[in-house]
Amino acid sequence: MPDDVTLRLTHDQAIVLSDWLSTVMGTPAFDGLVNRDRAVWSPLHAIAGHLETAIDVIFSPTYSDDLLGARERLLDQLGDLGRPPSPEPSPEAADDNQ
Repeated sequence: MPDDVTLRLTHDQAIVLSDWLSTVMGTPAFDGLVNRDRAVWSPLHAIAGHLETAIDVIFSPTYSDDLLGARERLLDQLGDLGRPPSPEPSPEAADDNQ
């Protein structure tokens, strides 16, 4: 069995994941979830550390725009995946439209 595993991400995926990890790691909700299985901290820190060193745009003056563009492109690719379902109109609302 090989010792290492290679994970491939697009540049957009890497930027968004790196930003998300830096936002959620250290918050009580996220830390509490990960602390349920503390071994998960090891790969999380490895991934976050690698992303920080591999993505040079993080230190760019255009980072905010680059991140926004990456998010938009990824959301376009996802379509409706992960989007909450639209609420069903209530019978009263349907009657009001008639």
